[in-house]
Amino acid sequence: MGATPQGQVDTVVLIHGLWMTPRSWEGWAQRYTERGMHVIAPAWPGMDRSVEELRDDPGPIAEQSIATIVAHYDRIIRGLPRPPIIMGHSFGGLFTQILVDRGLGAAAVGVHPAQVKGVLKVPLSQLRSGFPILRSPANRSKAVPFTADDFAYTFGNAMSREDSDRAWRRYAVPGAGRVYFEGAFANLDPRSPARVDVGRNDRAPLLLMAGEVDHVVPASVVRANAGLYQKSRALTAYEQFAGRSHFTVGQDGWEQIADYALDWALRAAALPREATIASEAPRR
Repeated sequence: MGATPQGQVDTVVLIHGLWMTPRSWEGWAQRYTERGMHVIAPAWPGMDRSVEELRDDPGPIAEQSIATIVAHYDRIIRGLPRPPIIMGHSFGGLFTQILVDRGLGAAAVGVHPAQVKGVLKVPLSQLRSGFPILRSPANRSKAVPFTADDFAYTFGNAMSREDSDRAWRRYAVPGAGRVYFEGAFANLDPRSPARVDVGRNDRAPLLLMAGEVDHVVPASVVRANAGLYQKSRALTAYEQFAGRSHFTVGQDGWEQIADYALDWALRAAALPREATIASEAPRR
């Protein structure tokens, strides 16, 4: 692994999303390693198995909840010698925001992140994407199968059907019902685990990235999520990419997205903390 200048952030923690495993990060992990970064891509607790094993026995998926997943990554990050860059995709992007709200990380990136509590936008495509889970309250305690057709609409809508099916076979696992229900109904739960202090001024810099054709977390949702942080003086950035679906981590051209995320995070992490906090507006 290439050396990094002393004092520079040298570790990236990658957090996968719903319907995925750490395998979804395989390209990003290799690319970042080749750039001299130490890359950690832990599975959700109990899900450190192959895609194939989790399809055969999805029991560990059914046991997931937002609280237990975030606690799992909290322990991992606090055990590192220095604050890392935290990156999360989809629900991993929501977990990233919660972890940053806890004071963790040197910089953070949400890649098409599921929204925190307070975002009211629910586009039709997002409802349709979640329908396989939300159609039955009984699914809250289950791992819900994710078919090739489901994947083609939610992740593969910017790919050929052949490429989508190939990606589905390699990456997709059933969805954790409890996690999705907790995220979908966050605004109805006063104690939602998806809540963050969007006005916090002393958190790490945060970038939220969106895709033009994402069906699962449409750009309008990510933009609204980023808008909540206007209450904070901490550095928050929003960037939208043309032609990107929810499978942006593996869709053709992922290298550009991965490089943008890491370059932004390294620049932000290198800034003196006072430089990442906007000055208060003068009071009259």
